[in-house]
Amino acid sequence: MDDLTPFSGAGPGADGAPRVDAALAERALSRIRWRLLPFLGLLYIASFLDRVNISFAKLTMDRAIGMSDATYGFAAGVFFVGYFLFEVPSNLILAKVGARRWIARILITWGLVSAATAFVSGPKEFVAMRFVLGLAEAGFFPGILLYLTYWFPAAERAKVIGLFMVAVPLASVIGSPISGALLGLGAAHGLGGAPGLQGWQWLFLLEGLPAVALGLLCFALLPDTPRDAKWLAPEQREWLLSTLARERTVVARWGRASWRAAFAQPAVWLLSLIYFSVVLGLYGLGFWLPTLISRFGVAVTHIGWIAALPALCGTLFMVGWARRSDRRRERIGHLILPALLGFLGFVGAGHAHSLAAQIVCLSVASMGIYGALPIFWTLPSAVLSGAALAAGIALINSLGNLGGYLGPQVVSRSTRSGDFGPALIFLGLMMLLAATLAAVVGGRLHPERVSSPPSR
Repeated sequence: MDDLTPFSGAGPGADGAPRVDAALAERALSRIRWRLLPFLGLLYIASFLDRVNISFAKLTMDRAIGMSDATYGFAAGVFFVGYFLFEVPSNLILAKVGARRWIARILITWGLVSAATAFVSGPKEFVAMRFVLGLAEAGFFPGILLYLTYWFPAAERAKVIGLFMVAVPLASVIGSPISGALLGLGAAHGLGGAPGLQGWQWLFLLEGLPAVALGLLCFALLPDTPRDAKWLAPEQREWLLSTLARERTVVARWGRASWRAAFAQPAVWLLSLIYFSVVLGLYGLGFWLPTLISRFGVAVTHIGWIAALPALCGTLFMVGWARRSDRRRERIGHLILPALLGFLGFVGAGHAHSLAAQIVCLSVASMGIYGALPIFWTLPSAVLSGAALAAGIALINSLGNLGGYLGPQVVSRSTRSGDFGPALIFLGLMMLLAATLAAVVGGRLHPERVSSPPSR
C-alpha cells in the first residue's frame, strides 16, 4: 500500500508544466461545469430513481403480486448481481466506443426494462426483471466517473464528483414525494383513464420512460472528449488537453496504464472494501426507509415527504463537504469523518423509538454516507491511468455494489421480529469499518500523497 500515488495536479510550474493564466483555466472549467454537470446530474437522478423506486412500490405491490418481505429483500439486492457481472466489460466498452453512444445505450435499455416492470404478475417475474435491470444499467456510474476524468484535472474532482453525485440524495428529495403521490393517486383513482393499472404500475411506467428520452438526448448533448467540444475556445481546449495529458503521464510513470494493472493493484481491492461498506449502508437504508416510516402509521401519501428529509440533509452536506476537501487539499480525513458520522447516525437510529428521533438520526447517517461518496471517488484516478483507470473504477464499483445486494437482505431479516434496531446498528458498524480502512490507507501514506495541489 505504500506505493499509492499522490493526487496529481497541473499546478503552476508543477512537473515542469508551464504557468498558465488562472483566469483562462477558471473560465474553461466553469464552462465545462455548466455544460456537462446539469445534464449528467439529471441522468443520475433518473438512474437512482429507477433503482430505488421499488422501495415505494413495495408498499402496495407486495399484496398485488403475492411478494413476501424476504423476496422483496432478495429482489432489491439481485439488481446488484447483474450489475456486478457486466460492470467491468461495460466500462471497457465505453472506453473503446466512446461515452456518448454507450451511455445512451445504457439509459435507453434500463429505461425500457424499468418501465416493463409495471407488468410483472408474480414474485419470480419481479426478481428476474430486477436482475435484467442490473445488467442494463451496469457501467453507467463508473462510466460517468471515467468520463469526468476526461474533462477535469485531479484537483477539481472532489468538488465536481460532489456536484454530480448530489443527484443521489436529490433523486430522493424529488422522487420520494412524487413516488408517494403516484402510489396514492394511482391506487385511489386510477390514472389516464386506465383503471386497470394500479399506483405501483404507474410509478414504474412514469419513472422509467424518461430515461429513454434522456438516452436519446445524449447523442446531441454529450461530446466524447474535449476535442469534440465546439463550445470551448481553442485556448481553453489547449490548456485542458495539455493539463490532463501531463497528469496521465505522471500516473503512467508508475506502470499502471494497462487494464490488467487494476486487478494487480492492492489499493483497488482495499478501496473496493471501503466502498462496499458505504454502499451497504446506502442501500440498506434506501430500499427500506419508506417501510421504516410506515411502521409509525404514516399515510402512504405522506411517507414520501418524510423520506425526503434525510436525503435533503445529505444533499446539503455533500456539496459543502466536497468543496471543503478541495479547498483544504485533503482527502483521507474528509473520508474518515463522514464515515464516522454515518456510524453514529445509524447507531442512534437503532436505539430510537419515535419517528422524529429516528428521522433525525437517519438524517445524520445520510449526511455521513453522502459526504463520504465524492471524496472516495477522487482516489482511483490518483493511483491508476488509461485502461487501468477504466477497469479500476468499474471493478471498485462492481465489487462495492455487492454491498447493495447484502444491505437490503440484512434489513429484511428484521421484518420477522419487527425490530429494525439490530439491522440499523449493523449498517452503522459497516460505516465504522469504512472509516477504519480509510485510516489504514492514510496511515501508510506520506502527507503529500493525500493532498491535491491546485490545478491552475
